[in-house]
Amino acid sequence: MIDLHGFGDQLLQGAVITLELALSSLFVGLILGLLGASAKLSSVKAFRWIAHAYTTIIRGIPELLTVLIIYFGATTVLMAIAGLFGYDDYIEVGAFAAGVTALGLTFGAYATEVFRGALQSIPTGQHEAAIALGMGPIRKFYRIILPQVWRIALPGLGNLFLVLLKDTALVSVVGLEDIMRKANIAVSSTKQAFLFYLVAAFMYLALTIISMVLVSYMEKRASRGLTRG
Repeated sequence: MIDLHGFGDQLLQGAVITLELALSSLFVGLILGLLGASAKLSSVKAFRWIAHAYTTIIRGIPELLTVLIIYFGATTVLMAIAGLFGYDDYIEVGAFAAGVTALGLTFGAYATEVFRGALQSIPTGQHEAAIALGMGPIRKFYRIILPQVWRIALPGLGNLFLVLLKDTALVSVVGLEDIMRKANIAVSSTKQAFLFYLVAAFMYLALTIISMVLVSYMEKRASRGLTRG
């Protein structure tokens, strides 16, 4: 039995925080990805420009810098906005909120291209058939387009989520009590760096394997009923 010097429960708590951060960022990123892809395929030039600027800027900045900019910059921006309304109390953005925002923005930028490719792969006849059946734009999207886009985009989104899961470790630099932060605390207390970083590595590996199994199941479920050549 491995002696974790009483830090076992702390590491498990860190794993829960890591998972919550990853899933929250995934939710935000999926919404941003769909909106970004729709904007890039929009007939409105301003929407296309905004989406292009978003993906270019976010994908061009390292994730760690994005986390730091959001964590320290959001407080400054919120204080400036609050000051306009006469609110002088200090406003601080929490590490979790900053992490979700930064990782969600990053995931969404990459997911935009995944969704864009999936949307473009839908045959024009699908759109025409939905219109012929009297479906409005919203109903057509949710009943006809989105299920097919989800099936096509799922493998790419699954890979992006695995990257996102590991990128959650970056948020530990702003004090989030995730796996990495708990491991650093344990190392500082026990001086057993190899032990605790190895345990942290296995915990991330375990989360990754579970995620891969779930994504594989979702891919099979999304593809049920399709005829394979």
